[in-house]
Amino acid sequence: MNTLHVRAAMLLCAALCVAIPSARVAAQNDKPAPAAEQPASAEKPAANKPEADENKLPPLPPEKSVPQTMVLNGKTLHYTVTVGAYPTRDKDGKVAGEVVVTSYTMPGDDRPVTFAFNGGPGASSVYLNFGAIGPKHLQFGNEGDSPSDPTVLTDNQGTWLDFTDLVFVDPIGTGFSRSLVSEDESKKLFYSTEPDIEYLSRIVYDWLVKNDRLDSRKYLVGESYGGFRGPRVTYYLQSQLGVAMNGFVLVSPYLNPTVESHGDLSPLPWMVTLPPITAANLEREHKLTPEAMQDVIAYDEGEYATTLIKGRSDPAATDRMIQRVTEMTGLDPQFVKLSGGRLETEAYLREVHREQGKLGSVYDSNVTMFDPFPYAPEQRASDPLLATIIAPVTTAMVNFITHTVGWKVDARYNALSYEVGRLWQGGDALRDGSVTQLRDAVAADPKMRVIIAHGWNDLSCPFMGSVLSVNQMPVMGDPTRVSVHEYPGGHMFYTREASRMALHKDVMEMVSKH
Repeated sequence: MNTLHVRAAMLLCAALCVAIPSARVAAQNDKPAPAAEQPASAEKPAANKPEADENKLPPLPPEKSVPQTMVLNGKTLHYTVTVGAYPTRDKDGKVAGEVVVTSYTMPGDDRPVTFAFNGGPGASSVYLNFGAIGPKHLQFGNEGDSPSDPTVLTDNQGTWLDFTDLVFVDPIGTGFSRSLVSEDESKKLFYSTEPDIEYLSRIVYDWLVKNDRLDSRKYLVGESYGGFRGPRVTYYLQSQLGVAMNGFVLVSPYLNPTVESHGDLSPLPWMVTLPPITAANLEREHKLTPEAMQDVIAYDEGEYATTLIKGRSDPAATDRMIQRVTEMTGLDPQFVKLSGGRLETEAYLREVHREQGKLGSVYDSNVTMFDPFPYAPEQRASDPLLATIIAPVTTAMVNFITHTVGWKVDARYNALSYEVGRLWQGGDALRDGSVTQLRDAVAADPKMRVIIAHGWNDLSCPFMGSVLSVNQMPVMGDPTRVSVHEYPGGHMFYTREASRMALHKDVMEMVSKH
């Protein structure tokens, strides 16, 4: 089982359902015309110059700031929202792209600053912004939420703004950020693993220099593939650009894909999926507690793992395991038996709500939608969570940036860009994960602290992958410097208010130690 492949297939399925009229492609994707359509020589007849000018994208607006207020725990906070574009350059110093950044800052001495990245690759930062840690909150991503619900922003009682300034970065191809070079050049400069880390690290550096914040305490938060970016950006800043981060928070990170390999021999892939599937069942039974999950993890790391390793050599142990897994997950006994107690993600998501004619989401299997193709041999629909969140977050962010902030831009906003996913070239660096950079960054700085935060129900980036990875790390000084925290919910566990508040508490405590 490879959950990255599961996610990619679902994203591709959704992307194929998006129809953009051909006459609007260039404007919608904010890309210049292909190189072959550009003037080949300065000697081109003057009569054709207006046509060439039409192929150029209009400039993005200058940086815009507005004062805002919110009420947090009965206290009014006064802050400034700033939206602007930062250039990113090729090796010759020519501007090749523009990265749009949304910042929330407050006056005060010794204010930390936190940089936020979402994942995908191809996701803008709106999910962390309006879902988790920004001063405004939008309801989305929970069972029963509808894409046509009104987009109402409320004061986020779980915002991190009370203890740190916030800078949300939209990588090239996401949000309003855009490439200014050809598709082939964009692949080289932006749409592969190492260049992505390098140019985004430079954006962090440029923001700090421009805003005179190099001496501030500095943190980073990354979600999903942003969690893959987190250790790599931190270590690149630390070792190459000369910017030392105090710590980082990885939210549902795609951290160590190697644990998902060799499921025919290794118990690890099945050890990773059993706990979140069990957590979802406990939640449906209203029995989900930290204590219950500790029992689940103990069985997963103990008898379940050893039984899988024994294989057919101990039939009695296998029978006991299948019975126990059936009880833990609430699944049909025959389904568990025929699966050999090894619960593959795609099969589970179609099975768990089949009697109701519904599908579970890979991001949280208790978020469902009706299966429009229930008799197909494989899932043909988009993921239930993805199907509901793109519309509300896009509407809310476009309204916020263009009306509330007044940063007037005539371009498409990409909350989740399938074009970036199509062009992305992961390579060996993606398959290697980011545990090496996590270890390197922590080893180099004895004061650095890291929180790895997961929702119990997440099957796209399951929490057990991080638990197993951290358990194998050497203790480097204080053993609590790198810690895994789990919360009720799924990949976007922060859409649950209680989990969002718990994350706020844990991160504020980490920052207070610096």
